[in-house]
Amino acid sequence: MSASQTSDVPTLLVKIFGKDRPGITAGLFDTLAAYSVDVVDIEQVVSRGRLVLCALVTEPTVASQGELRATVHSWAESLKLQAEIISGTGDNRPRGSGRSHVTVLGHPLTAEATAAIAARITETGGNIDRIFRLAKYPVTAVEFAVSGCETEPLRTALAPQAHHIGVDVAVVSAGLHRRAQRLVVMDVDSTLIQDEVIELFAAHAGCEDKVAEVTEAAMRGELDFEQSLHARVALLAGLDASVVDKVRAEVRLTPGARTLIRTLKRLGYQVGVVSGGFTQVTDDLKERLGLDFASANTLEIVDGKLTGRVTGEIVDRAGKARLLRRFALEAGVPLAQTVAIGDGANDLDMLNAAGLGVAFNAKPVVRKAAHTAVNVPFLDTVLYLLGITREEVEAADGGEDLLH
Repeated sequence: MSASQTSDVPTLLVKIFGKDRPGITAGLFDTLAAYSVDVVDIEQVVSRGRLVLCALVTEPTVASQGELRATVHSWAESLKLQAEIISGTGDNRPRGSGRSHVTVLGHPLTAEATAAIAARITETGGNIDRIFRLAKYPVTAVEFAVSGCETEPLRTALAPQAHHIGVDVAVVSAGLHRRAQRLVVMDVDSTLIQDEVIELFAAHAGCEDKVAEVTEAAMRGELDFEQSLHARVALLAGLDASVVDKVRAEVRLTPGARTLIRTLKRLGYQVGVVSGGFTQVTDDLKERLGLDFASANTLEIVDGKLTGRVTGEIVDRAGKARLLRRFALEAGVPLAQTVAIGDGANDLDMLNAAGLGVAFNAKPVVRKAAHTAVNVPFLDTVLYLLGITREEVEAADGGEDLLH
């Protein structure tokens, strides 16, 4: 029976509460089957071993309605369950236009924070249709299915609220595209890895302080990225090329990086990195992690020594966005289906160009400009923003490891 056919049909909402055990759902519908009712909707939730089962069914004949109620209550009592049966008309009310998924990450997630987010959704004109937990470790992640409000206004309303109460909130539009193949592109320094690669090289050259001075000048706006890159790389002139292997060994992946990439690859996503650092490191990461794309600046090496120059196209702020578009074209993925992750101002163009831009433990200006922010030190929490649950991640880890 279609939704239009059930709009004026008398229906019963049968609600069952109690301790969960195998066979309850089958038992309820076996009981209802004796009265030749049609199923309009079903919803079931189990929390800490307690069941809430709701079945919306067409009413039986007037003569057997009282018998159905008595039989359902008797069946429930025999299993030490509670039953409630409510008469009504038609199906559930249609969801409002404008549908979004609101993912909330807390470490911990407090009742106060949850109340604030729910209230802001309501104030924006949205209705919460469903809530479920995505993860309890390493953060608590819950997802709200919201209707009645367009995605962008909802995102705009929730972002300052989330920052104020200290939780991370991502708002993405609902629809089939969320399940489609995607391309995920991330920054490297302080995102995929915990380190700044130029500083690792500088430590071997004994010029950390000078490199830091140039970096600070760039942050003050006295130098643009390209100028600061050339100035810092110049300090590495004469360094033996063997230092490359040492730096590669010193690189520390961000917690959750392997899990993020492994899970995305198992789901058929393509994954790439873009970096203002150096191909001498990103090429190694690409091979080790099974990445599909990698692009960065290249340190020039002549006669076994670093010359203090870079070669090729400079990967700067605009370059990262350009590479995101290039990777998407090569991957055959629409730009709207891309996810970009980064922490610095030179990632902003890329974050804004992507379908979903995620600021990862980022500077305030980046958090404010990105679609969403993650402020916990676990890179795999990005999976929850894509609607992937912790249970799905752990189940996948029981299979073949695609990175080896």
